[in-house]
Amino acid sequence: MTGHILREPGGTAIHINVGGFKKRLHSDTLSRFPETRLARLLQCQSRESILELCDDYDDTEKEFYFDRNPALFPYVLNFYNTGRLHVMAELCIFSFSQEIEYWGINEFFIDSCCSGAYHCRKMDQDREEWDGSDEGSTTSSFDELLEFYNDATKFDKQPLGSTRRRVWLMLDNPGYSGASRIISILSILVVLGSIATMCMNSMSEFSLMDREGRPVEDPRFEIVEHFGIAWFTLELVARFAVAPDLVHFFEHPLNVIDLVSILPFYLTLVINLVVESSPALANLGRVAQVLRLMRIFRILKLARHSTGLRSLGATLRNSYKEVGLLLLYLAVGVSFFSVMAYTVENEDSEDLSTIPACWWWATVSMTTVGYGDVVPLSLAGKLTASACILAGILVVVLPITLIFNKFSLFYKRQKQLEIAMRSCDFDEGIKEVPSVNLRNYYAHKVKSLMASLSNMSRSSPSEHSLNESIH
Repeated sequence: MTGHILREPGGTAIHINVGGFKKRLHSDTLSRFPETRLARLLQCQSRESILELCDDYDDTEKEFYFDRNPALFPYVLNFYNTGRLHVMAELCIFSFSQEIEYWGINEFFIDSCCSGAYHCRKMDQDREEWDGSDEGSTTSSFDELLEFYNDATKFDKQPLGSTRRRVWLMLDNPGYSGASRIISILSILVVLGSIATMCMNSMSEFSLMDREGRPVEDPRFEIVEHFGIAWFTLELVARFAVAPDLVHFFEHPLNVIDLVSILPFYLTLVINLVVESSPALANLGRVAQVLRLMRIFRILKLARHSTGLRSLGATLRNSYKEVGLLLLYLAVGVSFFSVMAYTVENEDSEDLSTIPACWWWATVSMTTVGYGDVVPLSLAGKLTASACILAGILVVVLPITLIFNKFSLFYKRQKQLEIAMRSCDFDEGIKEVPSVNLRNYYAHKVKSLMASLSNMSRSSPSEHSLNESIH
């Protein structure tokens, strides 16, 4: 088979069928753009080469069939006739971009009247994908909801499964029911009361002394502390007893926080008993004092009852690259401006007489804290300080924007997940997963796949040919 048999007897046109839309195109028109898919058909020498470019070929009718969207093909025809692409406002930019890429038409041919709006809309779409669109949030929430249901189904094979599941939902999902809301409010009050007593115990107005002049704790604070420890211990034991998977119980960060919040108290009791029985180990008493201060970690227990705190934790856990970038920028800036400050101030200021001493000044200045304990005195030093402060503002602001966008995504996803969990009804057993927009879930997966294929096609000519053969 040679290229000339693809044309009519006059050798002037070919017949194409795009999703039912039939058109007769002149070969001279197609040849103006030899890199496009239709123009490359004119160079095919065999049926196999033809089928690499189209989905089917009717040898009798000499017609090429393409399984593509016929509504978008008029834009391709207009390109062959005018040499320019035009984009209507109602078109989906993602679909249009994929379509012209399939036909081998470069975005460079988009006319100036449409180019600005097209690229702006495409940038907005990319920014939404980067920040996390509603579809991405729905997808992640759906995955976590499936995990939640997977845990809930484990109770069906356990003794007293239905009862244990109700207790598990009541303890692990604040707001799931009236009882869970009461437990949540009581737990928050106990945490706040425990933190308040720790703070008040450090104030001289509430300090007490024994007969030997040694400080002792106020009995009222001890009652609050013991009640709080009893409550936290009961919470942890109850959650552990009704957990669907005891082996992986402490892999959950909130359960680790519950353990850390009560561990210092029991370690302090053990250390005090050891010190009383062995006076030679009196230095362990200082360890007990440090452990008492670790009670401040109880404030993290509020994360179980606060969507914002859980979203913040997820943001920090998934923003290690941005945090590392921020620290890198600060390290470079501190190193640079500390040397600059040392160079211009080592003779005028005793506080900036060494480079390590300048590190503290540069760190305080770049983070815009500005204690004022160390300041440059010369004009050159003040100009250096001004540059350091301005650079610090830019260094801090740029990565913070990325972290904030991730926080917005995780907060939205967490709210959706909580609403879905609270709508679950397990009174009659597990029947089905609650309503989730599966269309958006599937569309997001397909869109991600198409975007990855698009990126692959831009990387190398060989991969571009592979992508075309897939289509």
